Amino acid sequence: MDKVYLGAAYYPELWDEDELEKDIARCKEVGVNCLRIGEFAWGKMEPEEGKFDLSWLVRIVDRLYENGIFTVLCTPTATPPRWMLNKYPEMRMIMHDLVRADVSSRCHVCKTSTVAREKNRGIVTELAKTFAGHKGVVGWQLDNELFPYSDGCYCENCKRAFRAYLKEKFGTTENLNKAWGMARWSLCYDSFNEVEPPYPRQWRHPSLRKAWRDFQCAQIKSYAEEQLQILHNYGCENVGTNMMQHNSLSYYKLNEKLDVAQYNHYDTAERLPDTAFAYDFVRSIKNKPFRIMETQVGWNGSEYAESGYRPAGNCYANTWLPVAKGAEMNLYWLFRAHPNGHEIGHGALYSAAGRSYRVSEEVKRASEDFKKCEEFLTGTCIQSKIALHYSSTAYNDLECAPLLKNFNYRETLMQKYYAAYRHHNVDVIDTQHGLEGYEVIVSPFLATADENGFKERITEWVKAGGTWIVGPMSDIMDENVKRYTHAPYSFLEELAGVYTKYQKPLDNDVFRAQWTNDGECGISTCYDAYECNDGTNSLAHYTAGEFAPLSVITERKVGKGKVILVGSVISHGDLLRLVNRAPIAEASANVILTERTGKESGIIAVETENKSGYVILNGSYTDLLTGKAFTGKTQIQPYGVLVLKRKS
Repeated sequence: MDKVYLGAAYYPELWDEDELEKDIARCKEVGVNCLRIGEFAWGKMEPEEGKFDLSWLVRIVDRLYENGIFTVLCTPTATPPRWMLNKYPEMRMIMHDLVRADVSSRCHVCKTSTVAREKNRGIVTELAKTFAGHKGVVGWQLDNELFPYSDGCYCENCKRAFRAYLKEKFGTTENLNKAWGMARWSLCYDSFNEVEPPYPRQWRHPSLRKAWRDFQCAQIKSYAEEQLQILHNYGCENVGTNMMQHNSLSYYKLNEKLDVAQYNHYDTAERLPDTAFAYDFVRSIKNKPFRIMETQVGWNGSEYAESGYRPAGNCYANTWLPVAKGAEMNLYWLFRAHPNGHEIGHGALYSAAGRSYRVSEEVKRASEDFKKCEEFLTGTCIQSKIALHYSSTAYNDLECAPLLKNFNYRETLMQKYYAAYRHHNVDVIDTQHGLEGYEVIVSPFLATADENGFKERITEWVKAGGTWIVGPMSDIMDENVKRYTHAPYSFLEELAGVYTKYQKPLDNDVFRAQWTNDGECGISTCYDAYECNDGTNSLAHYTAGEFAPLSVITERKVGKGKVILVGSVISHGDLLRLVNRAPIAEASANVILTERTGKESGIIAVETENKSGYVILNGSYTDLLTGKAFTGKTQIQPYGVLVLKRKS
């Protein structure tokens, strides 16, 4: 990371070219040094089949660069032109209602279509040939917001490919029937040709739903990597794709060969603290600076504005928080509001008439502040000793078979677990992530744990001295959404040294628990009760409800480390008690802290709830934004930011 990029999405195809100079002046006015261009402009790039015109785009990228404004170029494959979709209707998805998508929106391309793949290769090749090596291009975005829209495409090509996918995975229908338990209700398949996708209007088998999701995600991965390879063949660098807020399409798998992890979010002002969860996740995927490609500058919307009021200062904090968490780029959607069309109600840095908003001043302020501490930001990094698991497999397992009514895996991780670590450096990781360097790993609701060699790796990591805090509802099903039959877990019961006497996936106000040594232990949501084997200690036990006095939290030493098995959702304080690691500093709950180390060291503090906060500093620091010296208890204004460099 050698620079902080701040900017927005820009759609020059909507404007007369003489507007460019005015918009360049506006960029300079607010400190924008990067624009994202081209994601929906295929129609202007290829107005007729096989006849490409990128001259207008070259002029724009050249002119921006001449004015110190860099470009992220997008492949426009989310929106093939109308003439193409009409000539080749098989390119358009069959939606979950079994109606072929009409030509009225975006992201409606079948990822299996051979015609779509061919046309993609054509336009991406032209872009790569034209812009490879251009000094003004600092990165690429593949397509737009890739994930299985409408639960994927239901066309005949996708059905055939799905059946081939299942045949390759299972070999025989006998194996598939056994893995999915199809004997129940006499649902066994005699041929892979009998397999139909899980249509939304029916009561859908969880294993079928999960397999369909996995297949659609595999198609998307192939779709993206085909474009990536073309760009790499021409020497194009910093290629990524802007991903959405869920983990249905595995971030780790899709980004496996990509150069940089990219992320979009449109959280409301009230949810600003939650965005840090995603930043700690996206940063961990590549273990390098990531890029925010879209977030709303004021409000978002379609034909109307929505997402609530954004108080003064919120945009400033929303600009800072990803950079504090390791982002090298923060781009807003969008630079200049659309004068017409589907998203006419969406906010922007500038109105359609080119006039700034109050939030534009906050972006300008952030830009000026980044310059004051750019050396510190680019010369330091984030190192975490604590990791929290956020698994794509578990996400899809618990979407298809949540077991708990109205359960939301991502929300539960954010609110019940991640929120406890606002004053710690934490990596949010998937199961294929390396374990080296962590002292504590927390794995709640890791429904499938026996994947990616994780069982063997976590066991060796614990033996080497790590503390694994695992559960509840972890290691309870395989990748086919099938429960284990030899025990409630695939390996966890043996590793933790317990016998699981009872499991209750029903929240209630009856069950109570307390720590074995002292104090009440807050529990909720679901309840497992354990008998401890020799060598396993009970840390907390039930005191009310039919499970008393069985254990709800157990601990067992394994080699130099230990496994702490947790049978319920516990409070933030109880969770921090188990983690047992000192925070970066003591601070109020509304302040998020990030410790940075490298050539220099320090702390970035961001207030996220629009009220005064504080941090208690152990040592002497200089705030790089104001030049003021601080030590001890330091106040932070609502939506304020402190970039505190430690004095040597």
